[in-house]
Amino acid sequence: MYKPKPIDTSRIKLSEDLLELKELIASNVHDVWAEGRIKEGWTYGPIKNNELKQTPLLVPYEELPESEKEYDRNTAYETLKVIIKLGYKISK
Repeated sequence: MYKPKPIDTSRIKLSEDLLELKELIASNVHDVWAEGRIKEGWTYGPIKNNELKQTPLLVPYEELPESEKEYDRNTAYETLKVIIKLGYKISK
């Protein structure tokens, strides 16, 4: 049985700059996901339908429900934290 073991980033605090970057990354995560779905033949539909390859999430990031934005934000947030945890530096 699979037991996820993510790197513990609970003690990592991000600077204000990186917290701002989190939102940009979250938006890009959504765009990459949406581009992939479109390439697979998915289109917008009011409800998710795997058979018809329709999803209501093929909209710009700004139009996503807050719950979906939080999923993308969490992905970005944890990615930034693990980069720092592993000793990398992020600079502009």
